[in-house]
Amino acid sequence: MELLFVALFGAVIGLAARYFLPGRATQGSVLVPAIGTVAASAVWVGLTWLGWNWAGGWIWWVSLGAAAASGVTLNLVISRRRIHADQRMLQALAKTGSPNTA
Repeated sequence: MELLFVALFGAVIGLAARYFLPGRATQGSVLVPAIGTVAASAVWVGLTWLGWNWAGGWIWWVSLGAAAASGVTLNLVISRRRIHADQRMLQALAKTGSPNTA
């Protein structure tokens, strides 16, 4: 049951990262919340396997902190890479013309 709550909180953290950080138009609407969900859930499961108590506070802080860190980091990296890739593609198309024109 706690894993469900961790996944939900990870999704909310990822959703907040999506809407509070720049580059929102370069990604799908579910990408960053999914990253937060996966990160929080994976860290939670890993820490429970290591013997951390699910009723303790540290497992919550570490899991949700991992969701926040991964959501923010990957949001910034993905949006920056996408913007640069779009600019390169636009320059390439401007040089050669559209590949679909006959």
